[in-house]
Amino acid sequence: MGMFKKRVKIHNMSNGDLYFEHDFWVDTGALYSFIPEDWLNKIKVEPSDTRNLILADGRTDKRLFGFANFEIEGLKGSIPCPVIFAPKKSFFLLGATALENFAVMADPVNKDLKSILSIIAGFIIQK
Repeated sequence: MGMFKKRVKIHNMSNGDLYFEHDFWVDTGALYSFIPEDWLNKIKVEPSDTRNLILADGRTDKRLFGFANFEIEGLKGSIPCPVIFAPKKSFFLLGATALENFAVMADPVNKDLKSILSIIAGFIIQK
């Protein structure tokens, strides 16, 4: 799959004045977005839990997990998304959960994000 970057603005969910912008690699193989912990700490994002992870090279790790508001270049809105507190100097990765929250998919040929229909599984109960 072709790799490409998107500019993303990350906001503290309680205080929108605390934010940063950075270029993120679009990584559909990553469930969560991966952001270096020092960048999240600068805008006072609070971890809410931990997650056990399998990294791309097969190693396992346990990292802090939290939420931040995302604004993705070229897309409308600011949407809460889960984030992993990555080690310092890690890549900034935009994961599949954030893409699903924005109802987009990666188009590696055109190096862009394309709108998709959101899939809702459920049953209609008839009386």
